[in-house]
Amino acid sequence: MASLKEIRTRIASVSSTQKITGAMKLVSAAKLRKAQTAILTLRPYSNKLNEILSNLSGLDQEYDSIPYFTKREPKNVTLIIISSNRGLCGSFNANIVKEVNRVIKADYAQQLANNTLKLICFGRKGFEQLGRLYDVDIEYHEAIIDNPSFDDLTEITKRLLDEFAQQKIDKIDVVYNRFLNPATQKVEHESFLPIQNEIKEADQKNANIDFLFDTPKLQLLEELIPKILKIKMFKSLSDSIASEHGARMTAMAKATDNANEMLKDLKLKYNNARQSSITTELLEIISGANALDA
Repeated sequence: MASLKEIRTRIASVSSTQKITGAMKLVSAAKLRKAQTAILTLRPYSNKLNEILSNLSGLDQEYDSIPYFTKREPKNVTLIIISSNRGLCGSFNANIVKEVNRVIKADYAQQLANNTLKLICFGRKGFEQLGRLYDVDIEYHEAIIDNPSFDDLTEITKRLLDEFAQQKIDKIDVVYNRFLNPATQKVEHESFLPIQNEIKEADQKNANIDFLFDTPKLQLLEELIPKILKIKMFKSLSDSIASEHGARMTAMAKATDNANEMLKDLKLKYNNARQSSITTELLEIISGANALDA
């Protein structure tokens, strides 16, 4: 059995950890409220833009002048991975890396072998883990996770759009965590470019409506698509940030609960050990007194 001093040391250590995890849970909860509000506000706007794109692309089948619809053999592929800068958020980053490994093995093994696969990592954790696994060109952005800026992300997205239009990149995919609720995140693998001209059944009815446009539909597509893609990229980043704070809040809540259970067990052990020590001392005193009387 551990000594009283050892148990007291463990109790102090667990209590200190409990205070830290409790504070981190509160901080994550505060950040989550802001991030959750941002993504829940952005989603309807993004969804409506996608509806507009579905309607326009469904009405007009001439895309030759719009490079973002062009499907080519994916010789040069770019994977955008959105992770976090810090850990202590459960399996948030591990699930992202696991999905990236699956995607590369299933879809882009040839590009990996030909050294035509590029990774763009938003977040330090994804960069560190994938950098150890793959000897490929990795572009790294850390600050945008802590300070998400639409303008900064727009510059990166615009460069990617230009490189795709210039045929320097043939395909762009995004892997990120989609925010469902504070306790649940879903890993998503989405095609970013080329645009998949797939109209959902729910949108097919609207796509067949005879709309009247003041501006030619093809011109509308040319103007709207870059804006829609920039919003889509920012939505993925916002989803990931909200998911990160939700995952960290949940992980810290579980850690705090576990610390509470450990403290209960340690205090019980301490009381038992203390009672045993007192009993032993009493027995020694009684034995000593009996010896003197004899």
